[in-house]
Formats: sequence, C-alpha cells, structure tokens
Amino acid sequence: MNQTDIEASCVNAGAEDFPEGVRPRRILIVDNHPVVRLGLMSIMKGAADLTVCGEAETVNDARAAIAQLGPDAVICDISLNQFEGIELVRTVRAHHPLLPILVLSTQDEALYAERMLSVGANGYIMKDASGEVLLTALRRVLGGQPYVSAAVGNSIVLKHTKKRVEATDPMERLSTRELQILLMIGKGLSTRETAHALHLSVKTIESHRQRIRNKLNLRNGSQLLRFAMADIHKTV
Repeated sequence: MNQTDIEASCVNAGAEDFPEGVRPRRILIVDNHPVVRLGLMSIMKGAADLTVCGEAETVNDARAAIAQLGPDAVICDISLNQFEGIELVRTVRAHHPLLPILVLSTQDEALYAERMLSVGANGYIMKDASGEVLLTALRRVLGGQPYVSAAVGNSIVLKHTKKRVEATDPMERLSTRELQILLMIGKGLSTRETAHALHLSVKTIESHRQRIRNKLNLRNGSQLLRFAMADIHKTV
C-alpha cells in the first residue's frame, strides 16, 4: 500500500456524509483479505460516528499507515501473514500506548482473547460476530474500555477468582509465542520457514517446538504436526 492508496481510503470515507458537528472516529483496518476489509467498511459506512481512514494488508503497511494517518483505533486480524498480527499488536502497543486495538479473528476466543489482551489488545471479537457486535466493540475500546464476549469475560473472572495454579486444558499452558508457533506448524510451515517469518533463529524455534511437545505430552515431531493440524482445522 503506497501513499496514494492511503489517501484514497481517507477521501473515500466521505466526511461530508456525517452530521454537522460530529467528528467521526477514524479506523484503520489491517487484514490481508480484501473481502474482509470490504465487509468491515460496509458495516462502518452506516455508522455516523465511525469512518474507515485507511487499509493495510501487511505489518509494514500497518505501521506506515498508523504513522501517516494517526487513526483513532485499529482493527487487526490475528492471522495476518502467518499470524504476524500478534507481533503487530505488541509493536503498536510499544510505540502507541494509547491507540485502541481491536483484534478480529477466527481463532478460539476462549484460548486467545485473554492472551491478546495481555500483549496489548483492547478488545477481541470473532470474525463471525454480527455487525452490531463489531460496532459495539469498536465504541467500547474507543471509550477506553476493554471488550470481549460475555462468555470470555465470565471465564476470565472465574479463572482469577479460583486462582488456578495450573491450567486444566493443556493448550492454556502454552505461552503466546508457543501458540503462535503451533498455529504456524498447523499451517504447514517448516522450522526454517517459521524462524524466517518470526525473525528468530532455527535453534530458537526448535527449542520452542520441544517445549510445546513437553507441555502437550507429545512424543515426537509427527505427533506435534498432527496435533497442530487438527487444532488449526477446528478454528478456521
């Protein structure tokens, strides 16, 4: 995405369509699927208080758009380019601590929502959520409040109320980085490809893979691959 693309997105938002005196909150959409971006824009088009100021397909595009456009909030797909959405959230939070980030995903919210909040997201919704839920979530994070579904919110409260020492679901024992690598294994990426995508050494990825196997009680790489493929097929 170049400067012309960014400016075109802002112009096409149509500021003249909003009521006098109302400043719509400017939203940047980060997703590598054009049809998803189009759908999100269509949903927000009917909201007088929201407008799409730009689009981005990659992490680099997103960083550039944030710097150039100064959006009021960002909608980010967790699965962006081999799950780089996780790293994007971390980066944005580090450089723009007050910028609201709403994560949009097909990944199991029971497993990922709290983790994404912990790395810097302000909210988490599933891609099959209704347009009304999307608008509610956006307005919530723009207002400085976190947003997750009621089910996830109750789960988080219950978890901290019980102060569990060890997760009952083996998947919950994985760190956010380990979950990211597990997803990439499920997508068919090799150790070397995963290392390249995450800008880490092959040795580091191999260490992560070993820890994942230990935490999930998997005996070898073949079992890890089968588990990862089964998990990814449950959430996509």
